[in-house]
Amino acid sequence: MSLRTTVGIAILAVLACAVGAFYYLRAREAQPAPEVVSPKPAGFHEAPAKPANAVAAKPRVSAVSKKVAAPVDTALPLRSGEVLEYTANVSNLENVASLKLQVAGRGTFLGKSVWHLQAFAHTQNALRMIFEVDDQFDSYSDATTLASLQYEMRLNERGQKVESLQRMTATGKEPASPEAAQARVLPGTRDPLGFMQYLRNVDWAKTPEVRCPVYDGHKLYDVRAKRGVASGKVTVPAGDYTASKIGIRVFDNGVETKDASFRLYLANDAARTPVLLEAVMPFATARVELLKSR
Repeated sequence: MSLRTTVGIAILAVLACAVGAFYYLRAREAQPAPEVVSPKPAGFHEAPAKPANAVAAKPRVSAVSKKVAAPVDTALPLRSGEVLEYTANVSNLENVASLKLQVAGRGTFLGKSVWHLQAFAHTQNALRMIFEVDDQFDSYSDATTLASLQYEMRLNERGQKVESLQRMTATGKEPASPEAAQARVLPGTRDPLGFMQYLRNVDWAKTPEVRCPVYDGHKLYDVRAKRGVASGKVTVPAGDYTASKIGIRVFDNGVETKDASFRLYLANDAARTPVLLEAVMPFATARVELLKSR
């Protein structure tokens, strides 16, 4: 299957590194491959960590400066250092792939406050002997809106390695670094990782449906997400959860894709943890289940 098909399929599952990889397996007990630490892109500066035992001192200020309000941090409440690990089952095959999502940290990218989001996907067990996949995805998304500034894919599939670094621009005026390509997108476009975090931060009680453009590294889609009627119990390896079901529909040039349907289950906890992603496809049904979180 070509890279064009792989990348296009990825957005259908919203998590380009998760179900996209499982969809990839349709045409076709080893040790998991080690993860490679990729360099941060030029222009990214990680925010300094605050010491755990630091005590804020009260600075002496003048009467004039007291009238000036402190800047407000408008970033979405993601938890830096959060790691979510998943296992994937396809039809009657269990644990055929693993997925790790993490909030790598917060910093500045080209003068803007951003979240650095990452994902790693690997095939495993007997399937890995047939179809070896070790993919890494990096997203640098606006800290307030999660609109994508840069999306990076490092794909290693059956020994074929492809690296794609794409700088998002709605105007064509934001230059890309020498190692990245410029991707022209609509204002507010998110990449798959930023879109997942965005869904977690929607107030679904007040906003039953959202839509936004999502760019998967190759193509721009219109993605619509709608909350189901009621919450229910969801059982995954990480435990039992009460979760809200979010139905996800994908449109390509105004036409809804009909070959798959997707459901995301967000736990009804403070973090709105994604505990389960279901993908019903013509050839198989995939379940990406939360294994553990930290």
